[in-house]
Amino acid sequence: MSYRIGFGIDFHQLTEGRDLWIGGVKIPFDKGALGHSDADVLLHAICDALLGALNLGDIGKHFPDNDPAFKNIDSKILLQKTFQLIKQKKYAVVNIDSSVCLEAPKIMPFSDSMRTVIASILEITTDDISIKATTTEKMGFIGRGEGLVAYANVLLKKIKTQNEW
Repeated sequence: MSYRIGFGIDFHQLTEGRDLWIGGVKIPFDKGALGHSDADVLLHAICDALLGALNLGDIGKHFPDNDPAFKNIDSKILLQKTFQLIKQKKYAVVNIDSSVCLEAPKIMPFSDSMRTVIASILEITTDDISIKATTTEKMGFIGRGEGLVAYANVLLKKIKTQNEW
């Protein structure tokens, strides 16, 4: 059986007047992530990890930020489209390990909801998804509340067809 590992990372500025979406869940906060889409940093990192595992480029290649079709798009749609590319290559997701780094708000109360959203899109169980959160202990742009970052690792496995048995 063939396995592939992918790594993804995404950064966004935090700004007033935007909703904060992380892992497909709207998080109550006075700032949101700035971006062409809904700027869901976690879903973007997962998309990049999936694409990278199969050498399919990155999220910017498939969903460029200068394309009006993706203006304010729900990142769950980007994850669905990315997963379709993975399925076309005959791979399935084994598991995801991810971390979100931001000073505030605390996101772990929302992690079960995030895992449920992601699992439903990627056709895996919530037990196959790890979401962790950390801060930078008030250091740097994250510590000053200016932005956030997400990291994701994915493991994919090749799906054997009936003819391959």
